[in-house]
Amino acid sequence: MKVEVLASVMNQNLKDIAERMGIESDAIIINQTDHFGYEEYEFSCGNGIKNIRCYSFAERGVGLSRNNALMRASGDILLFSDEDIVYDSGYEDKILAEFARHPEADILLFNMRVIESRATYYTEKFHRVHIWNAGRYPTYSFAVRRDKLHAANITFSLLFGGGAKYSNGEDSLFLKDCLKFGLKIYAVPVELGEERERESTWFKGYTEKFFLDRGVLYHFLYGRLAYIMAVRFVFVHGNVMCGEIPPKAALRLMKKGILSVRDF
Repeated sequence: MKVEVLASVMNQNLKDIAERMGIESDAIIINQTDHFGYEEYEFSCGNGIKNIRCYSFAERGVGLSRNNALMRASGDILLFSDEDIVYDSGYEDKILAEFARHPEADILLFNMRVIESRATYYTEKFHRVHIWNAGRYPTYSFAVRRDKLHAANITFSLLFGGGAKYSNGEDSLFLKDCLKFGLKIYAVPVELGEERERESTWFKGYTEKFFLDRGVLYHFLYGRLAYIMAVRFVFVHGNVMCGEIPPKAALRLMKKGILSVRDF
């Protein structure tokens, strides 16, 4: 089996970004820039000749970028990535070893080293992922069997994520769709690399838009339970997120976001 990295980047040079990310496997890089183009190159690695293909699009949107990569993917295992990810040497072997160890898995979620303020999860013990614990894993932790994903006809939302109408949440919606189709998802205590600190393309603080967008996301994630989950969210995270906007106001904004979906 082969691993193929699917990376979404912005205004990058192909060889520079591949070297900075430490890519040692086949890869598709979707470059969001001001022109359309294509280039590729091959390089020799410890376990063979690897091919990197780069598509440049004068488009914006992380969901759109990931879908463009998915349509062109050919690897057995697809590893989603971003330009601020730096892989440890040997990451491909680690991924293949885990899928060999867990043949029942359609998707494995791996660890990445991140700064404390960005840490939403860290897997210390192998476990299955369900809808109630799927909302904290970032896309760069996903390694997916390509044939299973294509058979399920699952893609990323174009409504959520950097460059889209609503800020983040495309990763949680993706896992929800996978679970709904019946794909088996597990988290494994294996590190693949680290996330370099950089300015977020979507996070501008816990603003009104943050809570409105979170309400819209919760509608799509939880349906009739959206408001209950919003109450839980504010109760659990209010001490961190409600410094400028009080908890009651934050909950009202989330409720407004939930109800706004009626206008779709």
